Amino acid sequence: MAVRIRLRRVGRKKAPAYRIIVADSKSPRDGKFIEIIGQYAPRSPQNALSVQADRANYWLDVGAQPSDTVRSLLRKAGVLKARHEARLASKLQANAVPVAERGDAEPDA
Repeated sequence: MAVRIRLRRVGRKKAPAYRIIVADSKSPRDGKFIEIIGQYAPRSPQNALSVQADRANYWLDVGAQPSDTVRSLLRKAGVLKARHEARLASKLQANAVPVAERGDAEPDA
C-alpha cells in the first residue's frame, strides 16, 4: 500500500478549505483516509495553515510521499526545514571526531 500525504477538500461552494490527510494513493480525493494531520484555508488571511509537525514527521519517516502542494505547505509551515536540520545534525554528530582538550595536548615545540 503506497501512502500519500495530500489535500482533501471541505468547505462550501466558492469557499474552499482543505484538510491535510494521509491516505492510500489509490483512494479518491474525498474518499477514505488514514489520518488528518492538518488544515489549510487558502482564502483565510490569518492562520490559514496548521500542521501537526510530529505526525507529519512520523508519516514521512515511515515512507509516505507528500503531493507537490502538500510539500510546499509543509515547507511553508517549517516542517521540512526542521526535519532537514535534525537529520543533518544527527549525521554531523555521527561523523564528528572528538577534539582533545587543551590540558591533554602536548606542545609540539
